Amino acid sequence: MARLPPGIRFIVSFSRDQWYRAFVFILTFLLYASFHLSRKPISIVKGELHKYCTASNEAEVRFNGQSQKTSDTPAHQLPDNETNCGWAPFDQDNYQQLLGALDYAFLCAYAVGMYLSGIIGERLPVRYYLTCGMLASGAFTALFGFGYFYSIHSFGFYVVTQIVNGLVQTTGWPSVVTCLSNWFGKGRRGLIMGVWNSHTSVGNILGSLIAGYWVSTCWGLSFIVPGAVVAAMGLVCFLFLIEHPRDIACSSSLAMHPKGYENGTHRFRLQKQILTEEKNKPLDPETQCLLLSDGKRSGHQNHVVVLPDGGSGVAAISFMGALKIPGVVEFSLCLLFAKLVSYTFLFWLPLYITNVDHLDVKKAGELSTLFDVGGIFGGILAGVISDRLEKRASTCGLMLLLAAPTLYVFSAVSRIGLEATIVMLLLSGALVSGPYALITTAVSADLGTHKSLKGNSHALATVTAIIDGTGSVADAQDARCSGVIGIGRPS
Repeated sequence: MARLPPGIRFIVSFSRDQWYRAFVFILTFLLYASFHLSRKPISIVKGELHKYCTASNEAEVRFNGQSQKTSDTPAHQLPDNETNCGWAPFDQDNYQQLLGALDYAFLCAYAVGMYLSGIIGERLPVRYYLTCGMLASGAFTALFGFGYFYSIHSFGFYVVTQIVNGLVQTTGWPSVVTCLSNWFGKGRRGLIMGVWNSHTSVGNILGSLIAGYWVSTCWGLSFIVPGAVVAAMGLVCFLFLIEHPRDIACSSSLAMHPKGYENGTHRFRLQKQILTEEKNKPLDPETQCLLLSDGKRSGHQNHVVVLPDGGSGVAAISFMGALKIPGVVEFSLCLLFAKLVSYTFLFWLPLYITNVDHLDVKKAGELSTLFDVGGIFGGILAGVISDRLEKRASTCGLMLLLAAPTLYVFSAVSRIGLEATIVMLLLSGALVSGPYALITTAVSADLGTHKSLKGNSHALATVTAIIDGTGSVADAQDARCSGVIGIGRPS
């Protein structure tokens, strides 16, 4: 029999289960990347909504006014939807407060909605719930951009759009984390979810590039195009997302497939993933404290929580029941501070760069993507370290401790030059996004399959929503304060 071509040998070297897992991994990655892609434009467009009126511009206006008195030729008139200082109502002196209020509206709605979203998501099919959320998110993201084409200058219109968009976007995170956790067991969860969580940075990068392409010419498209992308991915979700392995008769945990040979072709045998040495391995003190319900260690405790293939008859966990899971409150508070810093960079970094490094809006948006590039490496590094040490909390704590002086140095050296800004953006992104990624993915999945749940799989979305929602509370307050103190104001 002829030897199989290399490409075919590669295809058959993976089992059916592995191919489905890879498919779900990539699909959920793209789905949530599109959510972040739609959140980024507001930070890019801020520099266009308000343009600083310099003394030279004011002098030019006075000169044109004097010329008009001595000439029959009328002075140059700006379009109805544009002023010398940007887009009304953001062209006034209180523009910082107005822009901060937009972020505040979105994040307040997101924080409140996240607590409710997890509870609702546990009781509805993930595919339908996520699809509806993505279609609605795409619609309201695009609606913000339509304000440009219809010359809408009502501040209330933009605030309401942000509030509703914040609410519908809460459908995303609990859904994708639940789906991915159903497909992947705890083995190397930190690494797998560290790689997977780079969708946040990838979405921010794509959002910056897309919004930056149109920001100086037609900023409305900076919202409409990302909105269309989110809506399109919602249709993809409806057509292809598989919520649980049992829906297509796949195994519920990762399986090892050693090679075998028969007639020159590869054959594989399913083996149990749980190895004897892991089965008898004692828990470290940190995991014992945070991930055991009774605080006691069994001599033969197994790290892997096996969820039942059924479980449809098991009631979903309540909000208070999820709070009682050891570690949920602690990690929620930890994320509160990590996400506060992350979203400050998300919403205000391009404007900060515009004013500190004196770059135009498009170049500032492109440069801000370096923070997200650093975040990709930070998330993967945090996952690898936490898997190797089996200490999620210690990994988060160490990276956050290193992030504090790094951010201080960034604020000091970013005024020195462009090269210093680039280096500090990469380093800050890695140290801030690493703990953020670890807590919102691997830690949330660990706690959502905690031993005290006794195999109840209807807790992942609620636990994930509580942790992420708590982080968003800090984001909302930070957005409010940022608008008041005027981040990005020239010195």
